[in-house]
Amino acid sequence: MRVGLLTGGGDCPGLNAVIRAVVRKGVQVHGDEFVGFRDGWRGPLEGDTMALDVSTVRGILPRGGTILGSSRTNPYRFDEGERRVCETVERMGLDALVVVGGEDTLGVATQLCAAGLPIVGVPKTIDNDLRGTDYTFGFDTPRPRATTGCSSSRSWDAMPAGSPGIQDWRAVPM
Repeated sequence: MRVGLLTGGGDCPGLNAVIRAVVRKGVQVHGDEFVGFRDGWRGPLEGDTMALDVSTVRGILPRGGTILGSSRTNPYRFDEGERRVCETVERMGLDALVVVGGEDTLGVATQLCAAGLPIVGVPKTIDNDLRGTDYTFGFDTPRPRATTGCSSSRSWDAMPAGSPGIQDWRAVPM
């Protein structure tokens, strides 16, 4: 298979780990070929890509952000945005897209999937506000920071409040 991959929305920890895992598994186990779209949905809108192979993803785990870049671009806010994305996917001979993102990015992915594009969504947000997920990439980052902030003044711990998918936090005395 020939697969496109993009990361959309704001930065959060774990994006390069997702890219690396998808590419390594796809190439080494399934013989897939990958194309990275730069800066979220802007990449497929404008055809801005980079090759992704095992050598490209080697050594990216300690790097912050995402090697693909990210943006909050939404193709549905552009004239003919859906058509442009679909044409890019067809022109590049892609069999599927892997889309790493939060609510807006995966919302676009849902609409494009309904339009006929085969898409796999990977939930990513530090807010942990995506329905149907317990934890998302980037979610655990605020907890230690909140804990550190609280414990610098007193002995407190921060924990997720309520059920998964809610972004509220509560601080409780230790």
